[in-house]
Amino acid sequence: MRAVAVLNQKGGVGKTTTSVHLAHGMARLGERVLGIDMDPQGHMGTSLGADNRLPGLDRVLLNEERLVDHRQNVREHLDLICAGPGLRSFETLDEGGPERGWWLNEALYELETESASEAPEWVVMDCPPSSGLLAMNALLAADDLVIPVSCDFLSLQGLSTLMQTLAKVEERMQGASRKWLVLTRFQTRRRLSREVQETLVNHFPGQLLQTPIRENVALAEAPGFGRTVFEYQATSNGAADYAALVEDLRLGRVR
Repeated sequence: MRAVAVLNQKGGVGKTTTSVHLAHGMARLGERVLGIDMDPQGHMGTSLGADNRLPGLDRVLLNEERLVDHRQNVREHLDLICAGPGLRSFETLDEGGPERGWWLNEALYELETESASEAPEWVVMDCPPSSGLLAMNALLAADDLVIPVSCDFLSLQGLSTLMQTLAKVEERMQGASRKWLVLTRFQTRRRLSREVQETLVNHFPGQLLQTPIRENVALAEAPGFGRTVFEYQATSNGAADYAALVEDLRLGRVR
């Protein structure tokens, strides 16, 4: 089982879009995938047409219930744990001490060991745009960190701050997670897009996944219909780019 956390403290960089399409993209290849919506806003669930009114991750983290009991099957080979209506209260939880950051890791370990026949091959976690307790749970459970970066210099500045935060978290971990950068909202004719891409290649060698995600209206429209871009407009640039990005992550293809 390979756990992937998609995160960035900056909003508007395509975090949920990337989470949804990595999860569905893996499932389309026949891989067993579990998506986990870790954002109390529930956007991953909305994008996949799930029922966000049902309990989900909130019960797992607050009541120690099992992940396997809160799965919604949303696509072939793809199950989802919705955020649940009570997830927001987890960020302000006082009980549990430092171990609170490890609760999701423990739930995933239980899923892999006690329900081996039902364990996914991939777990994709859509993190909230913050550095709170929910994001910490994702970081401590992840094998891979996927960080979307949009083509503007404010995103580069935010990335620097995020990397500093991750370095502090890794001091608590036995080993560092693999870090991958994804360039989003890329416009091939804009010099700024190319400059941001070049900056990432130079400053983060071996970490920028090969395929940039081009600016594409279909990616913005698809969630309103509870569909992914693979279903909404299969011939779009967005569908082609995310299909390629899935292979980049699986194979470790970088620039």
